[in-house]
Amino acid sequence: MSKHTMTAFDTDLRTIRAEVIDMGERVWKSVQASIAVLAHRDRDLAAGGIEFDRVIDSRQREIETRVIETMARRQPLAVDLRELVGAFHIVSNLERIGDLAKNICKRVLIMDTPPPTLLRGFERVAMQVVIQLRLVLESYAERDDGKALSVWSSDKAIDTAHGSLLRELLTHMMEDPRNIVFCAHLLFCSKNLERMGDHTTNIAESVHYMVTGHRLDGDRPKEGDLHFFHLRPMHGLQPGFRA
Repeated sequence: MSKHTMTAFDTDLRTIRAEVIDMGERVWKSVQASIAVLAHRDRDLAAGGIEFDRVIDSRQREIETRVIETMARRQPLAVDLRELVGAFHIVSNLERIGDLAKNICKRVLIMDTPPPTLLRGFERVAMQVVIQLRLVLESYAERDDGKALSVWSSDKAIDTAHGSLLRELLTHMMEDPRNIVFCAHLLFCSKNLERMGDHTTNIAESVHYMVTGHRLDGDRPKEGDLHFFHLRPMHGLQPGFRA
């Protein structure tokens, strides 16, 4: 490559990195807001979350187009090619996380208010997702493989919290059949969070490959539903959407 071409390529890469980071921040705020929607029964915020997903979808398409055009123009090799392929995979997983946050907002619009005890179980799942998503976004921005591996190995914490809530919901349903409908809705919300955790670990795998050039071998660590995990209460979530 000529010096001019290399400089232009570096500019393309920096632009893509900045756009991926920006999309990640938007998705993270969307997840936070969806959790607040359920915790506070905020229907206006739910409607905003559903609409905001259009922005996330648009950002995904813009970044994917930029990645494809950059690959076609620059024909990158080695680490630069990994950077572009990784960005493509990451924004796809971010878009899916945004969809799952939107689904929680949609469900809140049609469900009754769950008892506070069940909401605490939901918040335990949510807190793990928020923590891991924040960490994996930092791993991408900082090119920190250690943080990526930490996220990849922590997926079991989200599974454990989800399994614990599942047992609570089943018990509640068996105690009174009138609880079945809202418990089912809450179960779907928790499952959406659990799926967010899966996409977060997918992002961690992409970051690891970008940084090291190696794929993670074997299945990601999982933990059975019969284990418990001590989680912090949910604090400091500031819902809101930015176009």
